[in-house]
Amino acid sequence: MIHDIATFTNLIHEYKQSPDLTYQSWFLYNEDRLKAFRSIRRGILQVVSDIKGGSFPNDFKGSSLEFVLTCITEQKQIFEGASHPFYWKPKLRIPDIYENQDHKRYFGQFLECCLKATKPETVVSEINRLDAYKIKGLGPAVASILYFLHPTWLPPFNTAIINGYNRLFNEKRKLGSWSEYLAIRDKMLAVNTEYRHVLSNDLGALAGLLFEIGAGNLLVPGLADQPVVEREKLEKQLSKRHKEVVDEHREEQTHSEMQYHLLTIGRALGYDVAAARNDISRQYNGHSFSFLSLPNLPTLPVAPETAQTIGLIDIIWLEKGTGRIICAFEVEKSTSIYSGILRLTDLTCSLPDHATTLYLVVPDIRRKEVEMQLTRPSIRQTNTPIRYILMSELRAHCDALCRFGDSHRVLEKIARSV
Repeated sequence: MIHDIATFTNLIHEYKQSPDLTYQSWFLYNEDRLKAFRSIRRGILQVVSDIKGGSFPNDFKGSSLEFVLTCITEQKQIFEGASHPFYWKPKLRIPDIYENQDHKRYFGQFLECCLKATKPETVVSEINRLDAYKIKGLGPAVASILYFLHPTWLPPFNTAIINGYNRLFNEKRKLGSWSEYLAIRDKMLAVNTEYRHVLSNDLGALAGLLFEIGAGNLLVPGLADQPVVEREKLEKQLSKRHKEVVDEHREEQTHSEMQYHLLTIGRALGYDVAAARNDISRQYNGHSFSFLSLPNLPTLPVAPETAQTIGLIDIIWLEKGTGRIICAFEVEKSTSIYSGILRLTDLTCSLPDHATTLYLVVPDIRRKEVEMQLTRPSIRQTNTPIRYILMSELRAHCDALCRFGDSHRVLEKIARSV
């Protein structure tokens, strides 16, 4: 371990200050990260429900577990590859949670107990219980799921994180063992407590630091066992990461642009409009959303948890003065279309008397993907009509919709149905 506190503090400072590393690009300034916690929790509830009801399939593809891991892998580079351990490998019969009914049940019970846990000791106990079942192929890759349930108790876990851990603390921990994971967790909790003033209660900040060290994007000074990293190779890695961050920023700008168009059209049609509560501070082309949007949604006759979900919907149009929701829009650039669909279905199922029209706004290249998601059996069973609008058409026709529209039905001119 780095024994020089000043050296470690400087390393953390370098990690936090670089706009291309995960602290700024994912942990601190990424709006999709906040939405992911709710979507992943909702997805895990569905996994548990499917296992209880006997509808969980014998393959990863098409399962509710695939949705959960898709939401996780979308959380930037740190979680890239998180779904691979869960792919069904028929020749190896792993992970053995698809065909073995007892193992499937144990996995479902584990997830349910972790969901309901109110103290970290409960989760550790459940990890040890799951480990005792010796389910082939089911190891601490599950920790990346647990992180999104309890981010202050459990760190995520992958090859780059453990490589960074071993390099930083001069240890030789291994990847595939729950006992190794728990030992790493103990050390991370101790370090995080000591350096919490420069990190965070959320273990994602420290995990991101280990990830960047393990990926070779952040060099640790003064370690004898540290491999020599050629400057050219490091610069190439950082250049690649910089391009990824620039692309992500461009996507964020497109997302904000679409929200701005929807806010503008809604106001022109005479509706009250509201941006997602975590987007209210955004702006596009010099126009702050806080000047266009209601500061908060009106109080809705739904449970607090459901109200939180509705408050994360990208744009909502309301009948002026009544609080009745007329239209709801989810803008999906590169994140999971399914998570946006879930938020929209939550809304319409919770407020059936509002007769809300639901829309997805998607890039043109995702047209086939959105149609595939809208025809999923689990979505069709809800009987929730959701239409989609291509970003290119919303951009091209925004002014005309504002000028010639007299109600939300003007969107039918550009909206598509499956």
